[in-house]
Amino acid sequence: MGTNRGAALAVLAAGMLMTVLDGSIVTVAMPVMQADLGLSPAGLTWVVNAYLIAFGSLLLLAGRIGDLLGRRRILLAGTAVFVLASALAGLATGPAMLIAARFLQGAGSAMSSAVSLGIIVTLFPAPAERAKAFGVFAFTGAAGASIGQVLGGVLTDLLSWHWIFLINVPIGVAALALTVPFVPADRGLGLRAGADVLGAVLVTTGLMTGIAAVVQPAGRVLFSVAAVLLLAGFVARQATARTPLMPLRVLRSRQVAGANVLQILMIGAMFSFQILVALYMQRVLHYTALQTGLAMLPAALAIAVVSLLVSARVIARAGERATLIIGLALLVLAMAWLTRLPADARFAPDLLPVMLLIAGGGLALPAITGLGMSGARADDAGLASGLFNTTQQLGMALGVAALSTVAASRTAGRLADGATEAVALTDGYRLAFTVSAALLAASILVAALVLRAPVRPARTDGSQVAEPEPAARA
Repeated sequence: MGTNRGAALAVLAAGMLMTVLDGSIVTVAMPVMQADLGLSPAGLTWVVNAYLIAFGSLLLLAGRIGDLLGRRRILLAGTAVFVLASALAGLATGPAMLIAARFLQGAGSAMSSAVSLGIIVTLFPAPAERAKAFGVFAFTGAAGASIGQVLGGVLTDLLSWHWIFLINVPIGVAALALTVPFVPADRGLGLRAGADVLGAVLVTTGLMTGIAAVVQPAGRVLFSVAAVLLLAGFVARQATARTPLMPLRVLRSRQVAGANVLQILMIGAMFSFQILVALYMQRVLHYTALQTGLAMLPAALAIAVVSLLVSARVIARAGERATLIIGLALLVLAMAWLTRLPADARFAPDLLPVMLLIAGGGLALPAITGLGMSGARADDAGLASGLFNTTQQLGMALGVAALSTVAASRTAGRLADGATEAVALTDGYRLAFTVSAALLAASILVAALVLRAPVRPARTDGSQVAEPEPAARA
């Protein structure tokens, strides 16, 4: 790995760190932001979802624009947008300003994230070097999740919640300064090659109204109908557009379609765990933001260690589908454990086992990625990657919106029945964890019934070797 390429990888990894950091650092500061800005439960959900929806909805378009205008140019533009939005979020004085800034942060993250993997593929064409580069990139993401939860607590307790966003400004400025000398420029295909702007508008607004249908009971029917119509329009557009944002042929692969559906279920449950457990510890157990970050650290570290040091070995021995099912089973156990949480839980007996069982995500995430990508044709690999990132963000957004709404509804009902606040909140979270366990159990069924083990051609000695299942041809 040459010095210049190593420096470029470091710059890209720093950008990844900033993006992941922003996703996890917010979780422990949410109760403080809610109290300071007077956010409603639905408004608090949108602090997370505004970012996730913009990020997930714009990934496909951002990647295509990177192909047209040059990836480094879009990387610089996305980082600049993210830095500006972080400053606006840090200076927010009301819910509307904060949510708008979070949406802008998501747009900037989509621009930079969508082109980063493409740049790495170009920089490291040899399979062995590329695998190492992706390993560094993945480790940065795991580290960012761990650092974000602790750092969010430290900044919120010692300074204020504003600094969880303002800290992105110096990191982003440094990334911008280092991108120009170290990340090579590329010309791109040119705007004449075309980008499906209408498709991007349809899918973005469709996803946003779909989330609104979950978190806004008053307008649920209207938002649901609008979301269905917009997303149906997106599908119709992709079938007829000259340069579609997402050619529908990629979904003809049972492996690709099944993996993406499974990922929505799995990620929805896992990310909601991160949000709801943090809220439980602060609102019910009265942990400080710092104590919450430290309490969540074992979960992040367990996922990081298993994904980096264990998952590859298990996949090599048991195969990707079996590894996925093992990981999902551990996650089901974690959520089932949370359904028995008392209102006066102690960390060691009641929460620590969950933090260790959540390491199942370190097995499930690499396995589902491998299964999903194995179903894509070679010339659709980039498209399949963009789709996979998009459904990941969609799963996060839908999971947080749906399960937060479930918890809030149960809590309101229990309060109306005369329960204390701690008991009512705990009952709400327990119901949400029950739904999470059901989503993960459904994921196991999808994995067992829909996903196929890769086809294995025979060696000369009669044994089998792994080979990806080919996707259906257009």
